[in-house]
Amino acid sequence: MFRHTSRLQFESRPDKPDPVYAHKLQELIGGAFGEMTVAMQYLFQGWNCRMPGKYKDLIMDVATEEIGHVEMIATMVARLLEGAPATATTKAAGADPVVGAVLGGMDPQQAIVAGGGALPADSNGYPWNGRYIVASGNLLADFRANAAAEAQGRLQTARLYNMTDDAGVKNMLRFNLARDTLHQNLWLKAIEELQADGLETTVAPNALFDEEYAEHATSVWHLSDGSAGQTGGWAAGLQPDGTHEFGYLMDPEPLGEPASPPPPDPALYATYDGSMGKPKGPVMGTETGPLGKIKDALT
Repeated sequence: MFRHTSRLQFESRPDKPDPVYAHKLQELIGGAFGEMTVAMQYLFQGWNCRMPGKYKDLIMDVATEEIGHVEMIATMVARLLEGAPATATTKAAGADPVVGAVLGGMDPQQAIVAGGGALPADSNGYPWNGRYIVASGNLLADFRANAAAEAQGRLQTARLYNMTDDAGVKNMLRFNLARDTLHQNLWLKAIEELQADGLETTVAPNALFDEEYAEHATSVWHLSDGSAGQTGGWAAGLQPDGTHEFGYLMDPEPLGEPASPPPPDPALYATYDGSMGKPKGPVMGTETGPLGKIKDALT
């Protein structure tokens, strides 16, 4: 059960309207690393967590807070749009009409679709996508994704902080920066506790080590022009999982056969010289005879 309170977690009131900045601020709502992403990511991680206790409680606490962050920034966007018609915003983008066309103005959908409010979209107007979230059921893998998401979100918040002189906007972003700092450290600490509790090791999942080709879990393959990679701590010594050793392979050789697709079905009319022989059979969708008739009947 969720219960909404009308008070914001922190104040979200700009000093003056700024629809250009409102357009930019949409990234913190519906971008790949925006508040909608982390809110839904943590909610699904919490709902899918099979283990009641401190980890689930932490996930749900932070998830619910992130819903409040969506509300804070959406409120800020609406207030930045207040009393600022789209026709006035191109002037703020600069005198150059090309620059004005690229940078100027609010997202028209903020007015047309949202009635002067925020959208579930990024700063390009691209709708938020549920594919952004990571909720695998493996807490170690998920917490690592969470720390990375918070790092990216804080980075974007810091960049947006430097794109405005509005004291009211900066006031809200200072709070957001601090919460992103805390949340990164929360997930990193939770990773430590998972390992201390014996629930996960350094590698997720902690399984199939006896099945993997262990000799390929060691060396970095030197495959770029840069030569400094071998000076890193990942070039030699024990790996963080305490099981594997690091190595550095300077001149690796391919282990597979030459890459080539199989001979094509003639019904697909692919350009082919016959050098690989004839196809083993028709490609799905080009079958004839009984198999084709069955397929046609099903479709």
